[in-house]
Amino acid sequence: MKASVLLKTSLLTSLFVISSCATTKYSEDIAQNNYSTLQAGKIYVVTPRDGSKKQKFLFRNIDGDNLIGTAGKKDSTEVIIPKSNVASVKDRSKARVAGGAVLIGAAGAAAIVISSLRAD
Repeated sequence: MKASVLLKTSLLTSLFVISSCATTKYSEDIAQNNYSTLQAGKIYVVTPRDGSKKQKFLFRNIDGDNLIGTAGKKDSTEVIIPKSNVASVKDRSKARVAGGAVLIGAAGAAAIVISSLRAD
């Protein structure tokens, strides 16, 4: 009985962890990448190909081969990121929602495990 409850809770927790991925990866071939899914007014975290520091920016639009935005909602410093230097783009709002779902799922799994241990 204990093994089946532990198995169920671990499967449930791993399902929440897997579903929390909110990153869009981009390939080396720039022509195949679809940047039309980026929405103006949303905050994204861009991981550059060259291994430099991740950059958070408020996306505004696409101008030719560049992503254009600002450094944040309150910081109006213009940020221009070449598409050729983008390895992945992560939507901050989806990441927060998924992170909350993972925490709730882990708390639920822990509650099931604790209640099953006390039942014996």
